[in-house]
Amino acid sequence: MSRFVALPSYAIFVLVAGAGLAGCSPAASPQAAAPAAPQVGVLTVQPRRVAIKTELPGRTAPTMIAEVRPQVTGLIQSRNFREGAEVAAGSTLYQLDPASYRAAYDSATAAVAKAEASMQTARLKAGRYQELVAIKFVSQQDYDEAAALLRQSEADVASARAAAETANINLGYTKVAAPIAGRVGKSTVTAGALVTANQQTALATIQQLNPIYVDVTQSSAEVLRLKRAMANGELKRAQGNAARVTLLLEDGSSYPHEGTLQFSDVTVDPATGAITLRALFPNPQGLLLPGMYVRAVVEEGVREAAIVVPQQAVARDSKGDAIAMVVGAGGKAEPRKLKIARTLGNEWLVDGGLQPGEQVIVDGLQRVRPGAAVQAVERSADNAADAGASSPTGAAAAAAAGAAAPAADPPPVADTKAGAKAGKAQP
Repeated sequence: MSRFVALPSYAIFVLVAGAGLAGCSPAASPQAAAPAAPQVGVLTVQPRRVAIKTELPGRTAPTMIAEVRPQVTGLIQSRNFREGAEVAAGSTLYQLDPASYRAAYDSATAAVAKAEASMQTARLKAGRYQELVAIKFVSQQDYDEAAALLRQSEADVASARAAAETANINLGYTKVAAPIAGRVGKSTVTAGALVTANQQTALATIQQLNPIYVDVTQSSAEVLRLKRAMANGELKRAQGNAARVTLLLEDGSSYPHEGTLQFSDVTVDPATGAITLRALFPNPQGLLLPGMYVRAVVEEGVREAAIVVPQQAVARDSKGDAIAMVVGAGGKAEPRKLKIARTLGNEWLVDGGLQPGEQVIVDGLQRVRPGAAVQAVERSADNAADAGASSPTGAAAAAAAGAAAPAADPPPVADTKAGAKAGKAQP
């Protein structure tokens, strides 16, 4: 009987695999090198001059508006304008039937001529009586009556002339004229319609759209904050007395013309707690129409030494506080709580928590832990903004919270199966 026993093929594989594992034991491998400090992009804080702007909702309104109504009663003979067109002040919009008013004017003119003839007779009689009373040829009473008749005739002439002027005015009112220049809307009547003097329904409406008003609202608390900042010297008024205003239209595009702030209302709306501001904008192309919703960007003032950081460098912790990572002593990352005032485009305006010359981490925040050493690489403000577009939004918050390191890799599945087979083959 032979001493040697043939081993199955899977047993030979197990022995070879075990020898390989023994050669790769931790005792035989060299000590792993310490990981290098992660490289991060930083932005050195430098105070700079920034314009403080506020975006406010508002609506457009015409600078002048006039509702056209007839001032005399009559039938409309014609409409002399095109709806939606520009009209000049004084141009005829409607023509009423003038026949009855022309006849009334002619009658009033004739009455004036009659009164003037009677006055001429009274004047001659009073002149003769004046000479005769001097020689006592007529009595004083007769002369007084003649003088009174002259004055009465003069008054009749003045009354007749006034009536003729009124008739002439009414005749002119048969031409319904535009009281202002602007764009006329739709007509509510057509030719042949009967209109009455001072009726409630307007025949048409004219609106002056160049220039045009933009009425916006701002909370009274924000107005108080702005005035306090001006008084403390934190903000300085921009050049000129009128604040500059730009517009964003409903579709998000920018209006090509710049306006100026005209006035701020002196009354706070008790229902909303807001104050109305009015800006004036040129509107040569007629792009702005009354009632259009817009967003006005008002330049409130200028801060000379403002500290701003990119928005991607700041996140919120579990308490809602603004946190940024800065490179501290020894090149180690440390979280810093910030006092945020407002947004300025894609940046934050910082009121406290940062000092000029400090380095704020703006890129690579997902590789940073509080207290860990980092390699700082200076970035410009433009590069930091570009990097923020692709940076994870929660990277700063995760770094500030000190998130745990990723779990270790699981053991190889092949080794586990081989050990199970070896156990079964063992006698």
